[in-house]
Amino acid sequence: MIAGVLVGAAAGSLANSLWGPDDLGLQTFVRWVSRPIGQIFLRLLFVLVLPVVFSALALGVAGVGDLRRVGRMGLRTLVYTLVVSAIAVFIGIGLVNLLRPGEGLPADVRARLLEGAATRAETITRPAKAPRTGADFLVGIVPDNLVRAAAENDMLAVMFVALCFGIALVRVQTSGTKALRAALEGVYDISMHCIEAVIRLAPIGVAALLFTVTAELGMAVLLQLARYVGVVVLALALHQFVVYSLAVRFLGGMSPWTFFRGIQAAMVTAFSTASSNATLPTALRVAEENLHLPSTVSRFVLTIGSTANQNGTALFEGVTVLFLAQFYGVDLSFAQQTMVVCICILGGVGTAGVPAGSLPVIAMILGMVRVPVEGIGLVLGVDRFLDMCRTTLNVSGDLAAAVVVARGETRLHGARSENLPAEPDVVRHQR
Repeated sequence: MIAGVLVGAAAGSLANSLWGPDDLGLQTFVRWVSRPIGQIFLRLLFVLVLPVVFSALALGVAGVGDLRRVGRMGLRTLVYTLVVSAIAVFIGIGLVNLLRPGEGLPADVRARLLEGAATRAETITRPAKAPRTGADFLVGIVPDNLVRAAAENDMLAVMFVALCFGIALVRVQTSGTKALRAALEGVYDISMHCIEAVIRLAPIGVAALLFTVTAELGMAVLLQLARYVGVVVLALALHQFVVYSLAVRFLGGMSPWTFFRGIQAAMVTAFSTASSNATLPTALRVAEENLHLPSTVSRFVLTIGSTANQNGTALFEGVTVLFLAQFYGVDLSFAQQTMVVCICILGGVGTAGVPAGSLPVIAMILGMVRVPVEGIGLVLGVDRFLDMCRTTLNVSGDLAAAVVVARGETRLHGARSENLPAEPDVVRHQR
């Protein structure tokens, strides 16, 4: 992807400086070569949105197990996840609204960028209609026709049905529901394989998308990208070292210094693999050996958290959508920003814990708020680095949640003091 963004941006900028955006030959190349290649890449992402979100969210809820047996621990984990994910999204959206990284383009450059962008976006995805009132918003979450909701790109309604399916899979234990769960796992596995194949084509798609943008706008667009990366990293750092420190100290009864020393191995693994799922074995080990958490709690919370507790992903999605809205000059109302927040929180639950797993959700949200989806090409070039950063936040959040839930469980059961996650000696991890 880095090679793709460098080649695409350099070639597009060179073409812009040599021939100018109004050159007939350059316009022909963009129209018939670079833009179609980029749109095909985006369409490959869009076609996987529905199966990925539905199967991942349903299986994530079903993975809780017997709700009657672990209902209390599951409820505590769910409430903590939703609250902390909401805080993450508000931090990201607050910084974007405060720092305005997407603004600053000259009026003529923005006008050229917006020319025909809405039409091109319409051909890629059909934007969902924004609700008129808060009541309409709540009613619209519950669909009257799942097929129509999926066809109209109403992903909140699809996520609601997926949540209901996940709960039903836990409560109804029959041969039919076991077969349905196996089928959903098959859909999930196939979707992940397809996404992996699409991401392998990303250098070509990114190069085409960046060539199209820079050939039309020149290098001015790249300055906006640097500001965007700075805002994302700042938001992730605030959530990592402020929110999680407060959570483990006041809700988990553990020193933040002890916590971050104990999870070093998991943080390094998460950063290098950019995958919460791949980091799960390391996270389980440090939770039990370094943080001395009860195995029943750590295994439950971390297994669910690797898919359902994606705070960094939720934050990244919110920042990216608002940045691109500012970049394209699309003014999002308070109701639209509220809708983005809700989708990002649910998207953090339903997004796959694999590299680039949030990209299809971002593309879907852009279509819903009528931001040209071609803009996703701007962020794909730096997504690998940002993916590594937000995965580190996701894994740290899973371990913080395990600390918080473990304290509540040990207090309720009157566990011995040595099982409480308070100030344990950190075991030196293997290199």
